[in-house]
Amino acid sequence: MTYTCEVVTGADRLLSLEKEVIGGLRIGLLTNPTGITSRFESLIDVCGSASSAVLTALFACEHGIRGEKQAGVLFEDETDPLLGIPVFSLYGTNKKPTEEMMSTVDAVIFDIQDLGVRFYTYLTTLAYMLEACAQYGKRLVVLDRPNPLGGIVCEGGLLQPGFESMVGAGPVPFRTGLTIGEFARYFNSRLEKPCELQVIPMLNWRRGMEYPATGLPWLMPSPNMPTMDTVRVYAGHCLFEGTNVSEGRGTTRPFELIGAPWIDGRRLCERMSRLQLPGVHYHPVTFTPMFSKHQGQLCGGVQAFVTSPGSYRSVMSALYLLHTVIDMHPTEFEWIAPFKEGRKPFIDYLSGSDAVRTAIHKPEGLQGIISAWDSQTGEWERTRQPYLLYGVDA
Repeated sequence: MTYTCEVVTGADRLLSLEKEVIGGLRIGLLTNPTGITSRFESLIDVCGSASSAVLTALFACEHGIRGEKQAGVLFEDETDPLLGIPVFSLYGTNKKPTEEMMSTVDAVIFDIQDLGVRFYTYLTTLAYMLEACAQYGKRLVVLDRPNPLGGIVCEGGLLQPGFESMVGAGPVPFRTGLTIGEFARYFNSRLEKPCELQVIPMLNWRRGMEYPATGLPWLMPSPNMPTMDTVRVYAGHCLFEGTNVSEGRGTTRPFELIGAPWIDGRRLCERMSRLQLPGVHYHPVTFTPMFSKHQGQLCGGVQAFVTSPGSYRSVMSALYLLHTVIDMHPTEFEWIAPFKEGRKPFIDYLSGSDAVRTAIHKPEGLQGIISAWDSQTGEWERTRQPYLLYGVDA
């Protein structure tokens, strides 16, 4: 069975380009359950049965090679039970591929559906793989996939020096406006010694396309990213991960639900309605997370409904929501403390600087952040131009 779709991904194109791209090579594959063809074939199976190359290793990022692990769960190397080859963990003791890992391959294929958002850890894992391929003289082949949010709008401030982490590898904004292949081209260009990079572009993808327009099936890139409704709000609402406010983990609507036991959702919605933010409606709700923050506790809060994806700005809207929650609950609200001694608070890594934590509680601080980030987004839109592979209408 083949899924009827307009867009042809890099994974589907690899089927016809196998000998040209990986012929005669020992290959490693960095993927997860989103790495499939239009026939719903896993790239693991495709590469494992390749006639012109030998699959010698798998590389697993956050959530595991089969998507079996929850957010933040660390894991170590294992052996794939079906293929009998090593599965090297890039989300455990090692975040970057080691020389020993890379010695087992001549080239690495990367095929993962991302969200076009800086702090989704798959981008950082890709950046680390680019560095490793450059260091150890290996080729990296990126099979391109759509940016689910389209490739026109960019949002949010640039990550500042000193705030690099697994949720931010370099100076890109919250919403990158890039496909995963375009990001690879950009990040590779920043390396002192770039690796041998080959991006297999998509066919028929245009920058104005949201994911539903591609005709491709949606497989969850991670356990808490079930639908496009989630994807649309994630770039902004992820900021709540750095706070003691629930971002909806442990519910069926992660990131769409924002709340805490001490929040009155009706009052919060009244405040948000007065702002008349474009493209979004906030509705009062109650919910009880089954895990994560406030597990088993009844929370009041809001559910965000994106009424006009084209005009909705997830980052700006989330900043206003965060500011309003802090203003209404100055004694209950808290930033999550650093995870380790000597580290910065998590909100700083998510937002790419300390500006949100130190200024958002002030009205002038909120406006200052928005103004500065708008300026940085304009700078980024110029920076990204040389790395774009697709036009708006062609």
